[in-house]
Amino acid sequence: MQTMILANIPSPPQGVWHLGPLPIRAYALCIIVGILVALWLTQRRYTAMGGNSDTVWDAAIVIIPAGIIGGRIYHVATDYDKYFCADCNPVDALKITNGGLGIWGAVALGTIAVWVMFKVKGIPLGPFADAVAPGLVLAQGIGRLGNWFNQELYGAETTVPWALDIYYRVDEAGRNAPVSGVSTGEVIASVHPTFLYELIWNVLVCLFLLWAHQAWKLGHGRVFALYVAGYTLGRFFIENMRADEATMIFGFRINAIVSVVVFVIAVIVFLSLKKGQETPEEVDPKYQAKLAAEKETAAEGLESSSAGKNLHPYPKQ
Repeated sequence: MQTMILANIPSPPQGVWHLGPLPIRAYALCIIVGILVALWLTQRRYTAMGGNSDTVWDAAIVIIPAGIIGGRIYHVATDYDKYFCADCNPVDALKITNGGLGIWGAVALGTIAVWVMFKVKGIPLGPFADAVAPGLVLAQGIGRLGNWFNQELYGAETTVPWALDIYYRVDEAGRNAPVSGVSTGEVIASVHPTFLYELIWNVLVCLFLLWAHQAWKLGHGRVFALYVAGYTLGRFFIENMRADEATMIFGFRINAIVSVVVFVIAVIVFLSLKKGQETPEEVDPKYQAKLAAEKETAAEGLESSSAGKNLHPYPKQ
């Protein structure tokens, strides 16, 4: 009897392609796809709740740049020794296309930016946060595919059937280039694909949020709080499986510590927020008032048209 053994997961042969002088980076493409999916899902959910679809696009203009800036700031702050050392070039801190975006900073600054926008518009933030949560965690999962192309954020060496093969990559001059180079076919190590673990976890959290929103009648920001709790729960365990270099505090990876702290805060917020779901009028009062006014105007126009027809009830002879 023969035993079937799954082959290891291969890494992509490269993560960067060039169209003349223009580099096309898989990492950036994955982030873009994730953003588009999140926008599509958020728009469907927010409009179904009674919100204005234009608000989603306005929020995207604010969230996307704020998220990228916040994510980069968090990454540089927690891995400052990679950018501010005797042999480092501080300018590298600005090179976001080379990877290195911390989700904590992205969510934090993105949330602050959109909160300000909603304050200015006079629209409640809670319903929008609930609408965006499933798409956000799904986008994070899609973004993890960028780490696969970059051969980064993996775990310790392993012999499990789904182990990830890490290739030796070189540039055109034959120098070692793990991110921007091309594979030589040589396997350096077979490791735990922690990027895949997080991707799967994020998809499961997305599906759970979609179900819980309706099954538990959640509203007032509780879906977003549940997203934060769900993501950080999985991130804690996956973070401790990673073997890449990380800033350590008291012997623990900083992202693992942040996961615990943020998880506790998210649970407290979830339990303290108002229960029940908002009505369409509570989701976006101004937009619903506008729709009601348009409907009333259309009804009055229909009545006037009908009254005009009634002036000549009989056809001319």
